Amino acid sequence: MTANDENAQALLAQTKSRGLMIATAESCTGGLIAASLAAIPGASASLERGFVTYSNQAKTEMLGVPADLIGRLGAVSRDVAIAMAQGAIAKSRADISVAVTGIAGPDGGTAEKPVGLVHLAASRRNGATIHEEKRFGDLGRHEIQLATVLAAFDLLKRVMD
Repeated sequence: MTANDENAQALLAQTKSRGLMIATAESCTGGLIAASLAAIPGASASLERGFVTYSNQAKTEMLGVPADLIGRLGAVSRDVAIAMAQGAIAKSRADISVAVTGIAGPDGGTAEKPVGLVHLAASRRNGATIHEEKRFGDLGRHEIQLATVLAAFDLLKRVMD
């Protein structure tokens, strides 16, 4: 069992015991958070749905992220991650959500937004929305995605409390 599996299993046990459903809104991970949860038997008790919103248009159409917000700040930003998390709650029946947007590389990084920069947000229906910025560095695309999945699980645990 991998670290992702162990963390997914622990997260699903917590959400199931509290009767909470999860929605994911993913850009740089391309569905890996939802897939990591779905790999655990019994995930359907807690995984409500996942949105893979890789393009800016998908973020706007599927999650209601304002196009002008993306235009002003870029898709990889605190405010867009928060809007994605809140949009996932609004567009689902989930109780909690997590959203990620970042630059997994190897291309696309700049001095201001380098490869390895990821913005994560988690939201609770009728509750708090929290944000975290991670700068994983240029670990390689897959490693950045895996690190993002673990960070997303941690953020979901925090928004439950």
